[in-house]
Amino acid sequence: MPSIKVHKPGLCTTVQDIGRIGYQQFGIPVSGVMDEFAFTVANYLVESDKNNAVLEIPFLGPALEFDFDVTIAITGGEIQAKINNQDVKMWESINVKKGDNLSFGSLKSGMRAYLAFSAEIDVPVVMGSKSTLLKSKLGGFEGRQLKMGDIINFKNVKVLSKKNILDKKYLPTYSHNQNIRIVLGPQDDYFEESSIKTMLENKYQVTKDVDRMGMRLAGEVIKHKDKADIISDAAVFGSIQVPGNGQPIILLADRQTTGGYTKIATVIKADLPKLAQMLPNDTIQFSLVNIEEAQKEYREFYRILDEIKDSFVVKPRVYTEKQLYVSKKLFGNRRKK
Repeated sequence: MPSIKVHKPGLCTTVQDIGRIGYQQFGIPVSGVMDEFAFTVANYLVESDKNNAVLEIPFLGPALEFDFDVTIAITGGEIQAKINNQDVKMWESINVKKGDNLSFGSLKSGMRAYLAFSAEIDVPVVMGSKSTLLKSKLGGFEGRQLKMGDIINFKNVKVLSKKNILDKKYLPTYSHNQNIRIVLGPQDDYFEESSIKTMLENKYQVTKDVDRMGMRLAGEVIKHKDKADIISDAAVFGSIQVPGNGQPIILLADRQTTGGYTKIATVIKADLPKLAQMLPNDTIQFSLVNIEEAQKEYREFYRILDEIKDSFVVKPRVYTEKQLYVSKKLFGNRRKK
């Protein structure tokens, strides 16, 4: 069976796809990739299904040995990658040969890189997903991060005959200071207008307490009208909870399914990839948009991904009538001879 051997695991490399959709009612977190844009583009570069499982690589990457030919793509935060000690580029398809060694350094910008394959990672599908939920030891490769000596099996392997390169106009930038757009709610009525103004007029710093579950921020205190607690209700990727200390927490991919703190606002879908790439000590400036604007940006997010996918499709050449006429004149008689 085609496989990859892990010589070095990296800091916390895991198998991820889009996540477990439809199981929050049973207390199962969605999990899945943190940066949907980088994840999806990686799969499009290797012409795989948009939800094909990948390796998510935070901070420091692994060293991997291939025992089969395959096409890969590396996207997300800027990371130095080498095949057999030769530098390779990100955001493009790369053909790997049997016996090749792929190694990574540490990230130079952003927080997470993604490694996609023109093959399927052969791990069990648990509740519709191959994603790893570390806290529950669920899914992925034995429910855990990769470790030295692991053998990862693959199936349905193909190798691309052409190279795909992402147009530079689509390349994201990972800044240490991000403008993050939000919509108010669902419990913004638990806060005075002055508190919402405080949140919008001040920058908040990402603390060292950031992981796949959530991101704690530090900054000006956001005061409640009365209390911080509510009867627990649903939490989504991007929910901004404000506990009693007035310091916001943004919930991320591995968040709990419900939460008992007031949620002052929610980060819009289009800006979630920005959050996924933010590091401790980075700063956030929140800006308010309405539902209609958020929905517009949601549609635009997926429109761009569709546009990127289409850019890798080889389109048949269309000839004009004049070109067909000239071709017939030049080559028609030759065929008769």
